[in-house]
Amino acid sequence: MTKKKVKGKFNLDVGCGENCQPGFVGMDIRKVKGVEIVHDAEKFPWPVDSDSCSVVIMSHFVEHIKPWLTIKLMDECWRVLKPDGLLMISTPYAGSFRYYQDPTHCNPWNEATVEYFLQGTPLYSVYKPKPWRPEMAPNAQVFWAIDGDLEIALRKVKWVKQ
Repeated sequence: MTKKKVKGKFNLDVGCGENCQPGFVGMDIRKVKGVEIVHDAEKFPWPVDSDSCSVVIMSHFVEHIKPWLTIKLMDECWRVLKPDGLLMISTPYAGSFRYYQDPTHCNPWNEATVEYFLQGTPLYSVYKPKPWRPEMAPNAQVFWAIDGDLEIALRKVKWVKQ
């Protein structure tokens, strides 16, 4: 595991494996090609400074996180992002063939899951995590296909303790 905090400003690709996106710093539990930060993303805090990332990507990663750590995971993404930073999530749609094909998938998401993180929605009041706003076309919070993937873009917003 990474022993020291990674300093500086960068974009972060969480759980990237060997597929780190160009222009991003890869973080994964495995030391493989493209991974610069070897760290278990379920261990908080990550070895990344607060407010240091403009963009965090989690592509086909959240479905592998223990469900009871989901709020902490989203709050950690919020912590490492700069104000107004962008979080991009892609995951198989809950209950789809793509979700069930992998025996390590344990955390299903659908189009309503994101509402737990959007301040002002009824579901947000359940856990009251750090707040986000959708970064999509008007009246569209997520793109999804019931037989495919769910793609979410969220913008970090200022948190006012309630």
